[in-house]
Amino acid sequence: MPRKRTARPQAGGTTASAKPKLPRGLKAADLVDIYTRMVQARSLDERIWALNRQGKVPIAASSQGHEAAQLGSLLAAEKDGDCFLFPYYRDLALKVSAGLTPVQTMMSFMGKAGDPYSNGRQFPLQGADLPHNIIQISNVVAAGLTQAVGYALGCRMSGDKTVVLVYFGDGATSQGETHEAMNFASVHKLPVIFICENNRYAISTPQRNQMVIEEVASRASSYGFPGFTVDGMDLVQCYEATREAITHARTQGPVLLEMLVERFMSHTTDDDDRRYRPEGEVNKARERDPLFSLGRTLVEAGFLTQKKADEIADQAQKATDEATDVADASSPPPESTLNDSVYGP
Repeated sequence: MPRKRTARPQAGGTTASAKPKLPRGLKAADLVDIYTRMVQARSLDERIWALNRQGKVPIAASSQGHEAAQLGSLLAAEKDGDCFLFPYYRDLALKVSAGLTPVQTMMSFMGKAGDPYSNGRQFPLQGADLPHNIIQISNVVAAGLTQAVGYALGCRMSGDKTVVLVYFGDGATSQGETHEAMNFASVHKLPVIFICENNRYAISTPQRNQMVIEEVASRASSYGFPGFTVDGMDLVQCYEATREAITHARTQGPVLLEMLVERFMSHTTDDDDRRYRPEGEVNKARERDPLFSLGRTLVEAGFLTQKKADEIADQAQKATDEATDVADASSPPPESTLNDSVYGP
C-alpha cells in the first residue's frame, strides 16, 4: 500500500547563537527523546487514519495537535517516577509514548489478537495497560474522572505516594461526573491532577455554546483548589506546569490544568469537521503544530541536527510500516475466546 510519510521539521530562520536555558529537571537528551516519541506517535496516527479509509481500522480518534500537552505532562510524570495515568480516547500519543509498541498499537486499532488492552474486543486502546501505569476502561465522556479519583483514594488508603493524572476534553467538563470527581477529590484532598485538553470543540459544539466562562481552569476555585491555563502547544510549558502540579497534588491536594490545544482532525474517523469548523481554521492552527515547533526549536538550539531529525523520521516511518504489515497479516481473536475475561480475569 502507499506509505504516507511524516514531514520533517525544517530549521529555517537564523540558528540560535546560544542554547536556551532548560527547565529544572530536564536535559537536552530528554527533549530529543520525547521529540523522537512524538514523531513515532504522529507517524502511527497518520497511518491509522489512512487505514480507516481503507476499511482496515473501524474507528479512531486522532491526537494530532494534542501531542505537546500529552507528552509534556507524561515527561513530568516519568521524571517524578510515581504517577498513574487515566487517559481518554484521544490520548494515542500519550499511550504510545508511555511504552506501547507500534505493533501493539496497530493490533489494537485493527482489532487483532495481541491487542494488549482488550485483545481486540473494545474501542482501540481501551482497557488497562498496567505495565505502563495506564487505565482507560471506557470511552464514555468524563467517566474516567470518577475512576481516577477512586484510584487516588485507594492510593491514599494504602499509604503510597502515587499521584494520579486524569485526562479529558473540554466537553467532559459539562458532565456531572466532572463535578462529582472534582468535589470529592477536593473534600478529601486527594493527589489528583485534572488535565483538560481543551481544543474548543465538544465533538461539533464550540466552547462558546458549552459555557459562558472563557477558561475551564477558573472552575477549580469553586472546588477550593488551584486551576491554571497553559499553552498546550508548548511541550516545555506543559512539562513545567505538570511538574509543579505533581508537587502540589502530593502535598496539598488536587489541581486543574487546562491545556489549550488544537484538534487537527475531525472528532473521529466517523466525523466530518468541515460541516461545523470555519474554512481555514485548521490550516491556521497547523502553523503552531507542536511536532514541527519542537523539532525546529531543537535544531535551532543545536540539540538536534537536521540529519538526525531526518533519521528519526525515517526510523519512525519504518517502524510504522513494519507494524502495519504485522497487524494486517495477523488474525482476530478466535471465536472460542469470545467469553474470556467477561466474568473473570
